[in-house]
Amino acid sequence: MTLEQLRIFVAVAEREHLTQGSRALNLTQSAVSSAIATLEARYATKLFDRIGRRIVLTEAGKLFLTEARAVLARAAAAEAVLSDLSGLARGSLALMASQTVANYWLPPLIQRFRREHPGITVSLAIGNTETVSAAIHDGAADLGFIEGEIDDPALAITAVAEDELVIVVPPGHAWSQQPPSPVELSQGVWVLREPGSGTRAMFEAALPGLGLATTDLAIALELPSNEAICAAVAAGAGATAISRLVAANAIAAGRLATVALPLPKRRFLALRHKERYLAKAAAAFLALSQAG
Repeated sequence: MTLEQLRIFVAVAEREHLTQGSRALNLTQSAVSSAIATLEARYATKLFDRIGRRIVLTEAGKLFLTEARAVLARAAAAEAVLSDLSGLARGSLALMASQTVANYWLPPLIQRFRREHPGITVSLAIGNTETVSAAIHDGAADLGFIEGEIDDPALAITAVAEDELVIVVPPGHAWSQQPPSPVELSQGVWVLREPGSGTRAMFEAALPGLGLATTDLAIALELPSNEAICAAVAAGAGATAISRLVAANAIAAGRLATVALPLPKRRFLALRHKERYLAKAAAAFLALSQAG
């Protein structure tokens, strides 16, 4: 069993798709299929079932995925130790972040880091808050950045920035002229991020302050991306609560209108595993994120 086979297996397992796994690794689909088949044949164990056009992990595959991730994490940690011997002249840094942070806050930081440390290869994966925290816990990334609160004693959590949620509606909506009452909020139609996202969790936590509970809302759509949310609201699908960073351009262009109801600010948080080796590249990026 090789590390390359493990990387291929994890890439395919996480995406449940051979083609997407091969694209992520920049390999041909035949090479990916061959690596999976070799693993299954060598250990006489089926790792995937084919269901329609999808592939899904078998029970054996699910157990193996946990161990494969752990092995790759240890290999990455060993590589980080050796890379540190050359300072920040070369090496790699794996980041994972929730959508708002990844798309709107992290890119300028990554660009600054690359200017200062051109020998460090930086990769960025995107998931919701729960996915990011799980990845850091499992060692799949060096640093995570989220906008939702989590409770994991294995992770060190550092506040690095602040954001503000705003309620937005289509232009001309009555709420943009007159702040709605709790009854009007409950009678409106809502478009929200999926459960598990930091934006959704923060909005639900703020509802009692508006005199509402989550069950009071008429949620018409749950969408997995900020861009889809903004497009749906601009098209008249309903109201939403979203990061001001995300909505700023659409508000300035008149495609969205704000509602004058205050929502609490939220923190952007950096995550790292307390017991895993913190490479110099990760430490330098963390320091840069704290400096703003």
